[in-house]
Parts: sequence; structure tokens; C-alpha cells
Amino acid sequence: MEQEPLLKLRTLSNSALAMEKFAVMLCDDQFSVKLLRNESGVRIIPILCNTTLSVELQQSSGVQFQDFCTKVWETCGNVSIFNSSLEPFLQDKAGKDLGLCLCETFSGTSEDAKVSFFGEPNSLNKIHTPPLPKGLCLEKIRGDSYLNMVPHPDGPNRAFFANIEGKIWLANIPNEGSNEVLEIDESKTFLDLSNDILIDSGHGLMGIAFHPNFSINGRFFVSYNCDQMRNPICSGRCACNSDVNCDPLELGPDDGWYPPIGHAGQILFGPEDGYLYLMLADGSNRDDPHNFAQNKRSLLGKILRIDVNNVPSTKEINDKGLWGNYSIPRDNPYVNDKEFEPEIWAIGFKNPWRCSFDSQRPSYFLCGDAGQDQYEEIDMVKKGQNYGWRIYEGPFLFHPSQSHTGNTSISSINPIFPILGYSHSDIDNITGSANIIGGYFYRSMTDPCLYGRYLYTDLYAGSIMVGIESPESSRNFSSAKITSRCAHDSPMPCSFVHGSPTPSLGYVYSLAEDNNKDIYYLTSTGVYRVARPSRCNYLCTSEKVDDSIDIVYGKWGFFFNTKSTHRM
Repeated sequence: MEQEPLLKLRTLSNSALAMEKFAVMLCDDQFSVKLLRNESGVRIIPILCNTTLSVELQQSSGVQFQDFCTKVWETCGNVSIFNSSLEPFLQDKAGKDLGLCLCETFSGTSEDAKVSFFGEPNSLNKIHTPPLPKGLCLEKIRGDSYLNMVPHPDGPNRAFFANIEGKIWLANIPNEGSNEVLEIDESKTFLDLSNDILIDSGHGLMGIAFHPNFSINGRFFVSYNCDQMRNPICSGRCACNSDVNCDPLELGPDDGWYPPIGHAGQILFGPEDGYLYLMLADGSNRDDPHNFAQNKRSLLGKILRIDVNNVPSTKEINDKGLWGNYSIPRDNPYVNDKEFEPEIWAIGFKNPWRCSFDSQRPSYFLCGDAGQDQYEEIDMVKKGQNYGWRIYEGPFLFHPSQSHTGNTSISSINPIFPILGYSHSDIDNITGSANIIGGYFYRSMTDPCLYGRYLYTDLYAGSIMVGIESPESSRNFSSAKITSRCAHDSPMPCSFVHGSPTPSLGYVYSLAEDNNKDIYYLTSTGVYRVARPSRCNYLCTSEKVDDSIDIVYGKWGFFFNTKSTHRM
């Protein structure tokens, strides 16, 4: 709990008792003396609990927790305190379990407001979840569909757009609210791989990643499914700084990374380590019948991590059994485990569709993982962890209808369950169709009421979903659906769901982020950008409004007058 200078403990009615409770806690932690530093400013003071889960959530989950208060009593219950101000508390407790009495009085969950001293309320434990934004405002800036958008590493408002057929274009993105559309001259491609790519359901150009030192070395990477009938070599690495007509074969075919797999996937560079991460599906349509996702010797159903900067010799590649021109980072989790392929970073995925690192907290690496029949999930990916598929689909046990080889027992894994997710019936309770699209933590100030929220959605675009972490950095998430509208001054007109002000997005293929941290929805009906909430008559009290605009609130929304400065 946060408090001002340590000795004040202003919400506690008896400062002596407060400090006594604090002293008892100190005996249980050899490092807690740091809490007694005599300095001003906001401080973190421990409370007698060790979970942010509410009592109701603990009961519903069936998981039992030993609370911190009980641990403190077991360790410190025999500590003598001279002239203790706890003596009045003990007077009516003869013959009772003192530890239980203490913890009933002085502990609780971090969501429990009943914790008190001498029966007076103590709200220090209360976590205040920030209110949801009123809705998501979108502006439509282009009518064509794309699968990938990646910002240009040079920093300005430039980005690469790619379709599933294998064509990539470089375009300038107009400023939000400029009333300009996204102009892409599709006759001038930056890179055209369409002759090499297998285009089918779940196949095509899947990912683009620019090397962190692209401005110096000109290296970028493309992930796609090869059509070996057209091009038996079907691999290559591109290295050039031109805006159009980049030649993917100019460095020769042996510079590519081409494992014999059924699916390609997203690729991206880690913001802190500079290594290349590859997201691979399990290679099957249903059931993962060969149990590839749990197979330690298969790269399918995994997230991989490789070093493309340190190029090994041909002999090293052959000796280590690598798939191409890369090396293995020394701190990969299985680099010294002969049972695992050394490229593996995490296992147990069905189809990791769209992952991202939080730009403010790079340790937050979130991936959407599309389920099969029951559940769609967002996972927080960590080194060496198992995310359950095909033993679990989300939090539920999975029972495959076909299983040819390689069953894995439930007891042999320690699965990491999703931080967010939903059942298929939440999207379509008739057909059960659903396919999660992983997203981004919103870090733009275009809509300050969305800041820090995790935006994600579903292929079928029925809802805009927001992940809320409370408290911040707790890794405890909840989700909510919010409405969306089309900006009244959108550069391109939106179509709408029949009888609703909600824009009809069609299918949502991906979310994307530009250099300004603005978020885009790449859909079958076009490219949409998250816009300022006032452009959709949503109220966000933190929004900065143009100095020449005054906003007057009326019964039916906003009225705009160009006369003075006004900030909501």
C-alpha cells in the first residue's frame, strides 16, 4: 500500500499500534529493515496479505492460499513486545486462537475494504480499477485490406503495408485528424514475393520484421509460406535500402531460414535483446494429431528465439542441426537440454496469432493464441514456459478426436493459463465461430483514456475488447467489451452494422502500431485508426483539444465552436 512519510500512517487511528504491527512484520523478512529508512516521499508499506485475488475469486477457483498474515503469526507469534499497545486487543481473547483473531482483524485481500484497526475502516488495501473508456473512436483512412503493417524504422510517419499475396508497399501515414486518406501506390511495390508464396487458408505472407540496425545494415526479414511447385529453392534474405523493387534473392538462397513446416507466422525483434522471435502454429487444422505443440523435438506449436547477428559457419550449422543462417542465443531456456530443440523459447501453442511487446514494459510479451472449438486466449509469454495446448484449450482440458502419436500426460506439465480470453459462444452462440487477434498495449496520447489498456479483438469483429490490468504491473487482468463509432469527420465514410451506430469492420485480420504508438485495425473493409474520442462524441476528460476549438456539451452530444481554448 502506498503511504506518505513512513511514521504518519495517517489512516490508522492509533499510530503506536500501527508501528507495532509494522514491527511484527519486520521480524518475518530479513530485508524489511529497508522499509525503516528515514526519508520523505511516497513509500510502499507491506500489508498482512499475499494475494490480490478477492475472496470470491479464490472460492470460485478452488485454489487455497496461505495468507501472509498467517505466515507472519507462525514466524513471529512468540515475539515479546514490552508495553505492547496490543494488550487491549488481547483482553477478550482468552482461550481463543490468537493467530486467527489477529488475522481476522488485521488482514484481508487487496480488494477487501473491511480491514480495520479498533473496528474503524481502513481503505489502504482498496484497489481502484480505473474506469473504462466510454468507447473506441475510429477513423477510416483506406478502403483496401492488408494483413501486415510495420512502421518504418526511420521514425517519421512511414510504414510498410503487406497483403497475404506477398506484396509489400511503403506509404506515408497522414496525421490523425488531418482528414487525409492513406495513399498507397500499389503499382510501386517495395518487395514482391507473390511468385514464391503459397496462398491458401492460413498461408501467405505472414510477417515482416526490420532489424534494429536497419538504417545501417538494411536488413529486414519476411515470413511466408513457400510454394515449392513454383520455386523449389523458395527462400532468401533481402538487404537493401531502396523504397521500391527490393530484390529478395540478391544475397543468395542459403541466407534464408526455411524449416520444413506447414505454417509460417509472425516475426518480430525483441526490444531489449535484439533477437528474432518467430511464432509457429502446430501445423494442423484440428486436434494437433501428432502432438507437435508438446513435442520437444518439433518447432511447431512453439515460439522460437534466434540470433541473426552471429552467423555460424556451414560446419557449425550442420553440426548443430540448425535450419539456416543463424545462431542460438546463449540464454535460450533449452540451449543445454538435449531433449529440446535449442531454438525454442516457449511451447504449447495452437496458432499464436499476433504478438507484441509492451513498448513501456518490454517484459510484457503478449500473444493471442487461436483455439479450436471452445476457447480463445491471450498469453503472457515467458522464457521456458508451457502454455498447455493440446492438453488444454485455454483453461479447459482438451480431448482430441484424433491422436496418431505422442500423447503427453497432464501430470507431466505445469501449464501457464491465459491472462485474458473468451469462449467461442461469446462471439457467436449459434455457429461458435471465433478466432482471436492479439493486439497491443495502447501507448498513444491520441486517446488518453485508453492509455495502458490492452486492445485486442476477434476475426469476426463483433466486439472491441480491452484488457485491464489492476493494479498496474500486478499481471492480474480483466476484460471488457466497449462500443465503437466512426469519427464524424472520418476521411473515408464508414459502413455500419444495420440499425446501429457501430461501424461494420468486416473481418479483422490484424492490429498494428505506428511510430507514434497509434493503433490500427487492418480489416477486410479497410484500414481504421484509433482517433480522438471527441471526434466520435465520446467524453474523455484527459483529452487535449485543439486550441481553436471549444466543445459545448448538450443533451445529444458535442457541439463544436471555433473560438477559444478549452480542455476537458
